[in-house]
Amino acid sequence: MGDDEVYASRIFLNAALPLLKVVAEDRESVRKGFAGKSGVVQVSARLDAPQAEGSGGKTGTHFFVEDGKLRFARGLHASPDLELEFRNLAALNGFFSGTSKRLPRVRGGLKNPGLLVATFKALLAMAAVLGAKEPPDSEEEQALAVKLYFYLLSAGISQLNKAGHPAVVKWTRASPDRVYAWTVEGRPDLSAYLRIKAGNSRAARGIYERSKPFFTMSFDSPRSALGILLSRDDMVEATKAGRIIMKGAPEYGAALGEYMLLVGGYAK
Repeated sequence: MGDDEVYASRIFLNAALPLLKVVAEDRESVRKGFAGKSGVVQVSARLDAPQAEGSGGKTGTHFFVEDGKLRFARGLHASPDLELEFRNLAALNGFFSGTSKRLPRVRGGLKNPGLLVATFKALLAMAAVLGAKEPPDSEEEQALAVKLYFYLLSAGISQLNKAGHPAVVKWTRASPDRVYAWTVEGRPDLSAYLRIKAGNSRAARGIYERSKPFFTMSFDSPRSALGILLSRDDMVEATKAGRIIMKGAPEYGAALGEYMLLVGGYAK
C-alpha cells in the first residue's frame, strides 16, 4: 500500500465525502432522495496491513441519515445499516476519482434500497459538480461548486497534514499560529479557512472571526473563483484584473497554491 494511496483515501473519506451533506442541503433533488429516511451509511476499504488503521482490517467513514438530514462522523461504525466496502484503497480511490467503474461491495442494500439509491444519487451529483471542466451557467450552481471546492481544499490540506504528507507536515511544523482563508467578496456563505500551528491543523467552513486571517485568497465573484479552481484562467492575469485579491504577502499565496494543487492532484 503506497503512501499516495493513503493520502488520496484520506482526502476522499474525510474531506470529499462529508460534502454530501452540503449537496443534500443545496440540491433539491438530492434532498428529496433522503427525505423521510434514516440509517447509518458507511464507506470503507479493506487494508493490506490491518494494524495500520481502523479495526477489522478496514478504514472508512460513516454518516447518519436522521429523518432525511445528514450528519457525518469519522472512522468506522460498529453496525452500519448500509455499507459500501471497497476491496482496497486503490479501488476506493479509483472509484471516487472516476478512473475506475468497479463498484464497491454493498452490504445492507436489500434491507435499505431507498437509502442505497439516495446515497448513489448524492454521490453522482457531487461527482458531477467537482468533475466539471467548465463553470456551470447558473449563478446558483456556480456558488455550490465554489463552496464544495473551498471546503474540499481546506479540509484536504489538513487531512494531508494529519496523514503525514512530508511537504505539508514541514509547512505546518514550521508555522506559528496562522489562518489561511478562501472567500468570495460579498458572499460570506462562500468561505472556508485553515488554521495551522506547530504541526497542528484544523479546517473549518465559514468566516474566521476571531481575528484577521494571516492570508486570504479572495475572489470578486463565484465565476472568477471557478476560473482559477478549474484551471481555466491564468492566476497572474486574474490578479492584475482584480478577479482575485491576495490579502497578504504574495509568497504565501504561492505556497498555499502549491498545496491546493496537491489536494487537487490526489482528488482527481
